[in-house]
Amino acid sequence: MSKGKGKEKGFIAEFKKFITRGNVMDMAVGVIVGGAFTSIVTSLNQDILTPILAIFGGTDFSYLTLTLGKGEGAPVLNYGNFITAVINFLITAMVIFLMIKLINKVGDKLSHKEEEKPKAPTTKKCPFCMSEIAIEATRCPHCTSKLDEA
Repeated sequence: MSKGKGKEKGFIAEFKKFITRGNVMDMAVGVIVGGAFTSIVTSLNQDILTPILAIFGGTDFSYLTLTLGKGEGAPVLNYGNFITAVINFLITAMVIFLMIKLINKVGDKLSHKEEEKPKAPTTKKCPFCMSEIAIEATRCPHCTSKLDEA
């Protein structure tokens, strides 16, 4: 039995480690905020955009239905709700795209670093043997020529 418990504890410990990692928590917060954001966009579409579109000859898609069959119990296809859901998705995607674009633009401006100046050279060439030598050298270590201090 202790073998089974060890496996169970290992599994639970591994699950705890997984669930408490930062990216899992970030994802959970993102899902919650996304759900709230979706309800805002749905309200924007249903309560503001759809009535405005109706003024200009548009139609409220949520009432579009197709009855399949006859009688009271006939199934009804609510394709207007589907069209509304597609419009909600497109609006949500556009708003998220614009928000991310704005966030990236602000982030780029805030993190804009001064262009790094080129570093001063640390080596030079010996005029006699053309070897790379330290810039402070007064004599070439390769050909032993005395260098002019210029």
